[in-house]
Amino acid sequence: MSKIANLVRVNAENFLQYPEVVCFINPKHPAFQHKIEWLKNRFAEGLRINLIYVEGQKRAAGYLEYVPGEFAWRAVSAKGYMFIHCLYVYPNNIKGKGLGSMLLEDCMRDARNNGKHGLAVVTSNKAFMAMSSVFLKNGFTLVDNDLQGNELLVKRFDNAPIPFFNDWKAKLAEIAGLQILYSRQCPWVARLIDEIMESGIAEKPGIKISELQTAGEAQQAPSVYAVFNFIRDGRILSDRYISFTRFNNILKKERLI
Repeated sequence: MSKIANLVRVNAENFLQYPEVVCFINPKHPAFQHKIEWLKNRFAEGLRINLIYVEGQKRAAGYLEYVPGEFAWRAVSAKGYMFIHCLYVYPNNIKGKGLGSMLLEDCMRDARNNGKHGLAVVTSNKAFMAMSSVFLKNGFTLVDNDLQGNELLVKRFDNAPIPFFNDWKAKLAEIAGLQILYSRQCPWVARLIDEIMESGIAEKPGIKISELQTAGEAQQAPSVYAVFNFIRDGRILSDRYISFTRFNNILKKERLI
């Protein structure tokens, strides 16, 4: 693509120069700082973010966040692989022009250079996650499906054991009452939690809100996406970011308010 300006590899030394490391959140919003603080701790674990800039567009047109599989914030086991948290290309009029593949190709090089067995990613046709098409086009294969709309795709470099979903269903069955388990890996989730806490709406139905503090905790979450779990007595009410309005509507549907 002739209009590519450059690909920037973001790290602990330069990430504050690039507000796009927090996707689509106004830097003045508290959720922006939540993600910044989260990133400060994750870079030491090997997290990387790559950005692509296109001529004529001020903000980054492409974003890829990935981390060694041992530190994946999803309910997966992917030891020895690089694990991709997020991939997006924006706006829509520049999709389909190879930007996602460019980000993945650089990620593959990095994984090979660091002796990894390959790459793994959870994809979905639901909101806030990349769909499988760009990964399949770049040589990934489907290795697991949770039957909830989430798929585990892997790009293998050798014959190492294949990554797999952890037993999130067993964790889900253990949860009694009304709970939200969340992580600030997604700044939009952090934003929703702030709105819930500030509104006081969680107090009447007695929602217990807990933050997942480590990748290990996220890997044992009660849903594959892991970083947002709204649960009632072993039943998922939502397993990814929702608007505050949608959150209220779920409470009304459940006759909790």
